[in-house]
Amino acid sequence: MGRNTSEIRLSVHTDNEGVDGISWEADDALEPGMQQAKAMLLALWDAEKRNALRIDLWTKDMTVEDMNDFFFQTLLTMADTYKNATNNRDLMADIKIFAQEFAEKASRVERRRSQGA
Repeated sequence: MGRNTSEIRLSVHTDNEGVDGISWEADDALEPGMQQAKAMLLALWDAEKRNALRIDLWTKDMTVEDMNDFFFQTLLTMADTYKNATNNRDLMADIKIFAQEFAEKASRVERRRSQGA
């Protein structure tokens, strides 16, 4: 059986005020061509140094509400990934409970903020 290589290409557009746009494309993406994003979290594991390397970016026009949703959905996805990698359903459930609590707290804070309190 042969080896396959799939490439993911990221472009980060900046100006003097910060990140103006993020675009990406991947060989195996469902839609061909460059796609737009407002935020990205990229984590890589360096097994030799035993640490995570991260790139966290978001555009200057991303709203707090969108960031809250992005983190909630990312936490849910991380829970599923963790279960698939470790087969530990209990910790997956704990991560999902935390994600739900996070979403509820973020929603309360955002409601207070929008009401001017």
